[in-house]
Amino acid sequence: MSERAAPFYCPYCGDEDLRPSEEGHGAWECGACNRAFRLSFIGLLAKGLSRANTRGDSRT
Repeated sequence: MSERAAPFYCPYCGDEDLRPSEEGHGAWECGACNRAFRLSFIGLLAKGLSRANTRGDSRT
């Protein structure tokens, strides 16, 4: 496994002034907007699953 993936910008303000947080794995702090956030990997989608199926659309 490689190093942890780092976000390129803050999901709230879009600034690039990010640093790892002391809160643990996946936690980041933005120096521009003074927010903290956590990134996590949920899992892989089932093969063949389309975006339409994930939104609950009745169209196929």
